[in-house]
Amino acid sequence: MAGKISISITDEHAAVVQEAVRSGAYASSSEVIREALREWRAKRVVGELWDEGLVSGRCDDGLSMADIKREARRRLAGN
Repeated sequence: MAGKISISITDEHAAVVQEAVRSGAYASSSEVIREALREWRAKRVVGELWDEGLVSGRCDDGLSMADIKREARRRLAGN
């Protein structure tokens, strides 16, 4: 379901959106905005995960990347 909202953007941002549509990369300004929002959300998620990793502290010095991957796969498998 699509909802409608009204937003105000700067002339500069409006020109960027219009150029993206004119270039043929997007069919509409809505597509440009939807993609921008998806990328914004992904960036926030990555940032949150990064912060979570920093807060968790350093890993054991004896662990290799292979050890870390193996543990991640074990957790994903539910073991």
